[in-house]
Amino acid sequence: MFKIEKYYLIFLLPVFLMTNCKKQISSAAIAAPNNYLVVNGNIAVGDSTTISLSRTVNLSGKVNSNPELNAKVSIEGSQGGNYSLTASKNGNYVSAALNLSSSQTYRLKIVTADGKQYASDFVPVKNSPPIDTINYAIQSNGIQVKVNTHDPANNTHYYRWEYTETYIIHSMYYSNYMEVNHDTTAIRPADKQIYQCWVSDTSSTIVLGSSAKLAQDIISEQPVIAIPSSAEKLHIRYSIMLKQYALTTDAFNYFTLLKKNTEQLGSIFDAQPSELSGNIHCLSNPAEPVIGYVTVGAVAKQRIFIDNKDLPAWTPDLPGKNCQLDTLRYVFLIPKSSPPQLIYYVKEYIYTDAEIPIDIVGSYPDGGFTAAFPYCVDCTLRGVNKPPSFWK
Repeated sequence: MFKIEKYYLIFLLPVFLMTNCKKQISSAAIAAPNNYLVVNGNIAVGDSTTISLSRTVNLSGKVNSNPELNAKVSIEGSQGGNYSLTASKNGNYVSAALNLSSSQTYRLKIVTADGKQYASDFVPVKNSPPIDTINYAIQSNGIQVKVNTHDPANNTHYYRWEYTETYIIHSMYYSNYMEVNHDTTAIRPADKQIYQCWVSDTSSTIVLGSSAKLAQDIISEQPVIAIPSSAEKLHIRYSIMLKQYALTTDAFNYFTLLKKNTEQLGSIFDAQPSELSGNIHCLSNPAEPVIGYVTVGAVAKQRIFIDNKDLPAWTPDLPGKNCQLDTLRYVFLIPKSSPPQLIYYVKEYIYTDAEIPIDIVGSYPDGGFTAAFPYCVDCTLRGVNKPPSFWK
């Protein structure tokens, strides 16, 4: 699901603005000790379910993520059936695929570690129709990824999309050697290569579409994400996995308001913040706000790949463009200097992991290695060096 912290970090802001839009926000308001529960997820039909629980954080704080741990989470059917979710990591709670009936409604129940009880409204099952196609349009400043879908039963009308991007990155330098035990070097084996990695990221914006005002339930060329021509993710190979959700009218209205509150605030001429009202409530204290909207239904998925060879000859803005190659030798005293001066040498840099060896220079004891700082050589600092299972 989308990243909770990015959407709800400013949740407290609308509460203070609503009382008087002309008042300046005080530092006390920004640092308010509110700690509201944030619930994010879709109860999936025929697939695994992941529910994310976290707490709001202060705008003035240093922490931008506060997962809710050790909670008990379950799904309850209006006509019977109870399914427990298992705590995973970072406040995520998961279940195996559930065979839920469209004749029932379902709700989420939560008991936090401190004993507070929360529950969502009972929600009808709303299954998404299949995604017809994902395509992209080449523009002067990058590409625009778009989705097409339709419901032949004319019964969906409201849609939401999330995506996961995965792409290849390369280090600025290819390391043929590696440090071993802080006292020697060896040829780097293939399974420890750190030149090519795969990076994944999830969507950080809310993508919505509606056919409610159309004669047919068709979504055509709906923009999903614009990627600039300078983006590193288009440099070699890029893939996007798109998830499509069918929404009820109430859910669509909630996510529309959430989108306005989190993405369209910039000036007094923009849409002003509004209070979010989801479908989750605190049973222990009905006056306590809870943030989030639980939906129920099957999710449609589709993936595409985009190769750099199919794009214009754009120049990527690579993060390692300012990297430099050093020569580190075993000899470290500059002869005939007074006083003696130290220069770069293998023991001080490579054997302490300050730099990573790349190639051999000369031979021992007068030789050494070319080397560079880890950020320039080790792609695993940003990704993983083995392709994901879906990569082709």
